[in-house]
Amino acid sequence: MMIVTSENIPGYTIVETVGIVRGNTIRARHIGRDLLASFRNVVGGEVREYTKLMGESREQAL
Repeated sequence: MMIVTSENIPGYTIVETVGIVRGNTIRARHIGRDLLASFRNVVGGEVREYTKLMGESREQAL
């Protein structure tokens, strides 16, 4: 079995496509938000500020 990230491979037939390859990056916007996110990380739960930034970064990368 061969796993690749391209749509076409000369001389081969694609038998299954499993989806887009993704990468994530985290960017910082504001020191106050970063401090609040750090506190949330300590007490547990989703860090919404970072989740939003991750989604925006992913869309920008695509």
